[in-house]
Amino acid sequence: MSGQGEERFLTHSPQETRAAGERLGRELAPGEVVAFSGELGTGKTCMIQGVCAGLGVEEPVTSPTFILIDEHQGLAAGRPVRVFHFDLYRLRSRAELEDLGAAEYFYGQGICLVEWAERAGALLPPRRREVVLEHCGPQARRITLRTLSPPPSRSPLHLQERDF
Repeated sequence: MSGQGEERFLTHSPQETRAAGERLGRELAPGEVVAFSGELGTGKTCMIQGVCAGLGVEEPVTSPTFILIDEHQGLAAGRPVRVFHFDLYRLRSRAELEDLGAAEYFYGQGICLVEWAERAGALLPPRRREVVLEHCGPQARRITLRTLSPPPSRSPLHLQERDF
C-alpha cells in the first residue's frame, strides 16, 4: 500500500496469523517501522515471528519483554537488513525509550517491529505501518493493517523540535 490505506482480514489459527506476518515481511523495505498493538494474547509476537520469517531471519524470534529490544539479521529485496524487534510491554516511561535511542532506530535504515506500540506515543514516526490485532474467538483474530504517511511538512527533523 502506498500513501494511506487500510486492509482488514481474519485469521483462524496461530499458523494463519504467522503466515499473514510472513506476507507482510516480504513487502517491507529498509527504513520501515511497523507498529503492532492489541490486547495481551492477540498474537503480536506470533505475527512478528512471521514477519521475521518473511525477512529471512533464521534464528528463533521470541519477545524481548525484559530487554525491550532484540536485533536480528534479515534480507529485504535480497539485501542484508537489520531487523529490530521492540517489546514495550514493560516500558516504564517514554523517557526510557528515548534513552534507548529509539529515534535512531525509528529513522534509521533497519526495519523496526514494535509490540505494544501505543506505549511509544509521539516517538513513533508519522510514516509507518500499523497492525492492530483483536480477539474474535479462541484462536480467531481480526487483523487491521494501515499504512500511514506524514503530511508533506513532516520530517524526521521535527522529532527534535517536539515536546515529548
